[in-house]
Amino acid sequence: MSPVSPLTAEDLELLHRPLHGMLSVAGGTQPPQPRPVWFEATAEGTVQFFTEPDSVKVRRLRRDPRASIVVAAPVGERERWLSVAGRVTLEPGGAHDLCRRLAARYWGPDGRAGDLAVLLAAEQIRVVIHPETVHRYVG
Repeated sequence: MSPVSPLTAEDLELLHRPLHGMLSVAGGTQPPQPRPVWFEATAEGTVQFFTEPDSVKVRRLRRDPRASIVVAAPVGERERWLSVAGRVTLEPGGAHDLCRRLAARYWGPDGRAGDLAVLLAAEQIRVVIHPETVHRYVG
C-alpha cells in the first residue's frame, strides 16, 4: 500500500497549471539558492522534474536528498502559494518522456522543436520529491 500524499485536490489543481516552481535543495553550509524549474505533479502525489545528472542540484541532492519547491499563482490572481518539501529520489528512467510532456505543457504542442531537440539530446534524470510537509496560503 502506498502512503497517502499530503497534497489536497486544491493543491493539485495549482500544481497542474503551467507555472514555474522555485526549487531549493539542501546545501549543507551553503545557503539555499532557489532555481526556477518546470515540474509535474504525479498521480502518486509526488512532484517531479528533469535535469542533467551532473548539475549542481543533483550533486547536492546526492549528498543530502532533501528539497522543496514553491509554486505561486501569477500576478492578477488571488494570492496563493504552495510549498512542498520532502526527500528526493533520483530516477534514471522516464526523464525524456517527462521532458516531452513538460515542453508541451510550457511551450505548447507545436512550440520550440529545436529547443526540445537540444534537451532530448542531453542525458537527463528524473528528480522526484516525495512530499513530507506541505505549507499553503490562500489570501
